[in-house]
Amino acid sequence: MEDSLRVIDAVLKTDFPAGPCWRRYTHDGYGQRDNGGPFLGWGRGRPWPLLTGERGHYELAAGRDPTPYLQAMERFANSTQLLPEQIWDQPDLPRRLLKFGGQTGSATPLMWAHAEYIKLLRSASDGRVFDMIDEVRERYMKPGRKPSRLRVWKAERHVLSVSEGDRLRIQATHPFTLHWSSDEWQHVNDTGSTSTPIGFEYVDIDVGANAKAPIRFTFKWRETGAWEGRDYAVAIAV
Repeated sequence: MEDSLRVIDAVLKTDFPAGPCWRRYTHDGYGQRDNGGPFLGWGRGRPWPLLTGERGHYELAAGRDPTPYLQAMERFANSTQLLPEQIWDQPDLPRRLLKFGGQTGSATPLMWAHAEYIKLLRSASDGRVFDMIDEVRERYMKPGRKPSRLRVWKAERHVLSVSEGDRLRIQATHPFTLHWSSDEWQHVNDTGSTSTPIGFEYVDIDVGANAKAPIRFTFKWRETGAWEGRDYAVAIAV
C-alpha cells in the first residue's frame, strides 16, 4: 500500500496553496480542456477535492493526523463555502475566470465532496474512521489471522494452480454437474452444483495431502443437458 501511494502521489497529486489534491487516474478525459474550454466529449481530468478527503481517511486509519486534509478541503471551497467537483491545475486564465487552485467550471456544489468532508470531520472527531464496518475490520486487520485458502475458478478468471490444503471452488452462473478427476481420470466424480441467493452456482473440491495430479474437469449444464465441450485443468503446486 505504501509503495502504491508513492506512485499515486508522483503521478496524480498536485500541491496547491490550499493543500494537496489528486486526479482520479492517468489519461482521465473528463474535465475542462487545457485552453479553459468546457468538456464537450473530451477534455482533461483535474484534481478532485473529495479525493483529498479520501486521503485524509487513509491517513487517519494509518494512525496519522487528518487535520491538514480537512483544512485543505475547506480552502478548496469557494466564497459561498461550496466545494467544486474539480480544481484548476494550470496557470491562471483570467479570460476564462480560471485561477490555479480555484474551482473549474465543473459541478459546484458536488454533494459527494461535501459528504466526504462531513465524514472526515466526524472521523477526526471520533479518532477513527467512523463508517468502517467492524466485521470487515476484524476480517482484514486482526493480527495473526490466517489467510483464506479458498481459490475461486470462474469463466473470466481461471485459477492456474492450487496447493495442498486449499479449497478449489468452481463457479458458474447456471446450474451444472461438475465432471472431474484428481488422478488423470482413473476415477471420475460427478458433483452437482450448489446454488446461492446471489445468482451463481458452485462446486468445492478440497485439495488433499499428497495430491500431485492436476484437477481436471468439465461442465454438464443442468438446464440443457449439454456438455461444455472442453476440459479444464488446475495444477497442483509443489
